[in-house]
Amino acid sequence: MITSTTNPKIKYIRRLLNDRRFRERERAYVVEGRRWLAELARLATPPQLVLAVESWLAEEENRRLVEELNISAQPVSEAVMNQASDTETPAGVLAVVPMIPRPLPAGPALLLILDRIANPGNLGTMLRTAAAAGADGVILGPGCVDAYNPKVVRGGMGAHLRLPLHPAGWPEIAELTAGMAVWLAAAGGPLAYYDVDWRQPSALIIGGEAAGASAPAYQLAGSTVSIPMQAETESLNAAVAAGIILFEAVRQRTEMGRR
Repeated sequence: MITSTTNPKIKYIRRLLNDRRFRERERAYVVEGRRWLAELARLATPPQLVLAVESWLAEEENRRLVEELNISAQPVSEAVMNQASDTETPAGVLAVVPMIPRPLPAGPALLLILDRIANPGNLGTMLRTAAAAGADGVILGPGCVDAYNPKVVRGGMGAHLRLPLHPAGWPEIAELTAGMAVWLAAAGGPLAYYDVDWRQPSALIIGGEAAGASAPAYQLAGSTVSIPMQAETESLNAAVAAGIILFEAVRQRTEMGRR
């Protein structure tokens, strides 16, 4: 059992949590909780390292889950888990996972493009929402927070394993969306989101929380789309707006499939 917070494995995990460049160099990131381990097992993606406290390992279903991952869990003390975890109330188990980005498909039908999304919680929620909506991928434009930031990973709830995530500059984004209808969500846009034909290959751009979308985003978009609101509300949270529009696309595509 690891009982020292200065153990090299614990230092390695803390550095992965706190240092983006180190994560990129190591091509690894940290996940926490049983749900993440279950997702890793389901997708046959073995972690590089698993740490767990004795009380977590004492449960038979947890031990069976670790066996499915074909890896031995390294027992640690509660104090060490508190040091290694990025949460106030640790789940009792964490893992180091290799970065294995999924490629964007050829001829995508629905893409989410994020522009200067700086809030990790918002980005994590948007990744989770895009995965739930069946988007073909998320393109992370310039100025976005690191997709493997611990708060993003926590908010994504496994989306990192199921969804292609592709950082790109605007010239490449233009190439990736060639032949698609590109819409930019903006308050006061001339077209309501439910009046857009989302059944055609489409890309949705969501701009940053503070400054909104950048000039290149406006240049790429064919038009802007808005969410009509009442009570003099000026705007919605970026993640909420993304969810509303993406699931309108889901609704239209579902109805088309039923015809």
